[in-house]
Amino acid sequence: MTHIVTYRNGRFFDGTNVLDGHALALEDKCVAFFGPEDQAPRAGMTIDLEGDILFPGFVDLQVNGGDGILLNTDPSVSTIERIATAHRSLGVTALLPTLITDTPDKVHAAIAATMDAVRAGVPGIAGLHLEGPHLSVARKGAHDPALIRPMEAEDLSGLLNAAETLPLLKLTVAPENVTEEQVHTLNRAGVLVSLGHTDASYETCRRYFASGARCVTHLFNAMSQLGNREPGLVGAALASGEACAGLIADTVHVHPEVIRTAWNAKTGPGRIFLVSDAMAVAGADMTEFKLGDRLINRQDGVLTLSDGTLAGADLDLATAVNTMVRKVGVDLSSALQMATSVPASLIGLDYGFGSPLGPFRLRSDLSGVRSNYLRVGLEKSA
Repeated sequence: MTHIVTYRNGRFFDGTNVLDGHALALEDKCVAFFGPEDQAPRAGMTIDLEGDILFPGFVDLQVNGGDGILLNTDPSVSTIERIATAHRSLGVTALLPTLITDTPDKVHAAIAATMDAVRAGVPGIAGLHLEGPHLSVARKGAHDPALIRPMEAEDLSGLLNAAETLPLLKLTVAPENVTEEQVHTLNRAGVLVSLGHTDASYETCRRYFASGARCVTHLFNAMSQLGNREPGLVGAALASGEACAGLIADTVHVHPEVIRTAWNAKTGPGRIFLVSDAMAVAGADMTEFKLGDRLINRQDGVLTLSDGTLAGADLDLATAVNTMVRKVGVDLSSALQMATSVPASLIGLDYGFGSPLGPFRLRSDLSGVRSNYLRVGLEKSA
């Protein structure tokens, strides 16, 4: 028996534009109709969106944790499933679980766990993001400096093997601890190499982009800044059309006026996209947690180590989209692209209605995704 669900009386984001006067009909999760509302089928169940925005779901390429746990704490299938479930309640249809700089054993465990999660069909897992350990101590941020190290031949071999099995491997590195030849080799193997946590010069970063780096991790944060004589990684990211750049739009990590400047300055076709950089607090009611043996405090939407260093973000992508529209002044379609189709395209993921986990319903005032909306809707249509 087939089940048809038709969504009406709302706005629809298809990955490119926010459309009015449309309707969407799904038959067993597949798109049966998407077009003018007065032409939509009348069979099956109808859901009144009441002006909300229906969209296929967010795509988040930097998710350190959720539901009270970090991937670093226990890199296992159960942890990855918990994290994915927590972020699904926040509207995320695809994500990269992210391991912050850790020991070689933890890196191997995270790779193995992600492979097993994908094989087991854990919903929403698009690959793995390793943020470190091959970073710069000078721009370590909240990463443990004792664990930061150069990339050796054994590391490279393990990463190349992982790239053969994982749907996508994203790797954040710093030129200080990774060679251009290593970046070239990783890129040819399909690894998404991202520059971050580096104090490298503009010219150095441009060379690394030419060698195969295609992304920048959390633009402006933990990197060489844009100066009048030395543009740093920020300047290289904005000037390099081949590079995309993740951004934490919580107004804590980057001021809205700086975001507006970067948005206007970015050379294409590479785009700026949104990441949550979410930690264990995502989808959880907690005021503190640990990264290794270091305590991270949560207060007023900010996560910090004891010395005040920012340690990830207390952010979801609906809030980031809201920031881009309300405080930066980006149009709604572009802001939604930054949290959906732009990162999806970067990792080679098809994006649109009809995905297994979507669609999701974003409140018309951009205050968040309606919780349990999808599950309840499917129960009613069964």
